Amino acid sequence: MSTDYQNVKVGKLRLKGEKVKKHKSKKRKHDDDGASDLSCSQQKSLTDKDTEAHGGWWKVMAVHEIRGSIAIQMGDGPVYMRAMDDGLFALGPPHDEGDGPHPEEVLTALPTGDIRKVAFKSGYGKYVGVDSKGRLIGRAEAIGPREMFTPVYQDGKAALLCSTECFVGIDDEDNIVATNTTAGPLEMISIRSNTVRAKDKSDEMPAEEQGSLKDVEVNYVKKFQKFQDKKMRVNKDGYVELRDARDAGKLHETLLDRRAKMKADRYCK
Repeated sequence: MSTDYQNVKVGKLRLKGEKVKKHKSKKRKHDDDGASDLSCSQQKSLTDKDTEAHGGWWKVMAVHEIRGSIAIQMGDGPVYMRAMDDGLFALGPPHDEGDGPHPEEVLTALPTGDIRKVAFKSGYGKYVGVDSKGRLIGRAEAIGPREMFTPVYQDGKAALLCSTECFVGIDDEDNIVATNTTAGPLEMISIRSNTVRAKDKSDEMPAEEQGSLKDVEVNYVKKFQKFQDKKMRVNKDGYVELRDARDAGKLHETLLDRRAKMKADRYCK
């Protein structure tokens, strides 16, 4: 891969020792349609099994999905990048099948001003970056250029590009570093998340809880409204309280309290 950042950003992810593939003829496109449908079904099954094998942590395949709690799996094995108390990072121990990452292997992914880049915060509350020696470190108090990373995806493979135009990988002593400008086997990663995906929420959430917080409150008022005078009473104190309650896991209790204040719930005195 060229060391020129624009080429890295726009061009294909080229691996060490990768051979140039010849273009296949498109004449058999119709003959392969059935095989493509079967492949999609098999791919979904493999994806579900992969998520289950990693304790419910699914593999992220797009930059916009890198939010909230994430773990960076190094290579194909069940091992993750682990934060240490000195601010450095090393390869964690192998996991049994069905186990998710340990707490010290979990990072918080945060958006940056550039939609192509993300920032990470370790469990020690520091932002992750790269130092002058090419080591990954988690010691920064704020996000700067060295704390921004560019995920590069291609053909089911992923790599993480640092501001130094080097890829995150592993050295001979199992330390996490960013010293290579090309992505080889030691730079191949999988970013995993346990955040509920948007496509899964509609299946798991009750109908009343789908939509904005305003919609949620109206839905529950409709569900439990006394309707003695046929007028719907909704609390007008704003939705900051509901947002905080949702983050704290107390949304239902807060909604009930707000309905009680309005005397708009048939189960409230």
